[in-house]
Amino acid sequence: MTEFLQVTTATDTREAAITLARSAIQARLAAGGEVIGPVASLFWHAGSYGEGEEWKAVLKTTADKYPELEKHLVENHPWQNPEVTAVRLVTGSAPYLEWVHTTTSQ
Repeated sequence: MTEFLQVTTATDTREAAITLARSAIQARLAAGGEVIGPVASLFWHAGSYGEGEEWKAVLKTTADKYPELEKHLVENHPWQNPEVTAVRLVTGSAPYLEWVHTTTSQ
């Protein structure tokens, strides 16, 4: 049975998030996605506390495509050590999940 994932990464600009999402979707590593933001970001980085604004790229894919998608995001991300995380979609409408599967299988 196919497992489905929602993959996220963050960038410092809307344009960078759109560029990453667009390239991943055009390569069929993800079926679709959204860019959300700006969001407030509070974090530790290199031993210092920071605050800023980020844009989230949220992508839908299959577990089989995740390794390629992660590699693509890391290699094309403007940051040296970007956040790339995934959560399993426990359930979803059958037609939607079939669309994700079919789109990423082409």
